[in-house]
Amino acid sequence: MKILRFIPIILSFLLIAAHFSRAGSNILAATALLIPGLLFIKKSWVARIVQIYLVLGAAEWVRITFKYIDIRKQIGQDWTRLAVILIVVALFTLLAALIFQSKAMKNIYKIK
Repeated sequence: MKILRFIPIILSFLLIAAHFSRAGSNILAATALLIPGLLFIKKSWVARIVQIYLVLGAAEWVRITFKYIDIRKQIGQDWTRLAVILIVVALFTLLAALIFQSKAMKNIYKIK
């Protein structure tokens, strides 16, 4: 059951990697695919690096949401569904970062 804790984290990184890959930022996409590998190292600094990357990923989702809303407005298309989906993805990514604040994850990564 411990593996279930990691599913939102890994899924968030897969979504971030897909976003960066589609945007043509292959280095950032590769980074997003490699960072979850750090989860095998049970150190507090790993938890912080993963959390920071997830928070930055959530910020990227918010940034791109505003960009896409602007594009949709310029071409006269509805942007509501796009905004809801991307904000939900941003919140999911942010919540994945908060998983490290749970007691179980603090024990695994020796976070004080």
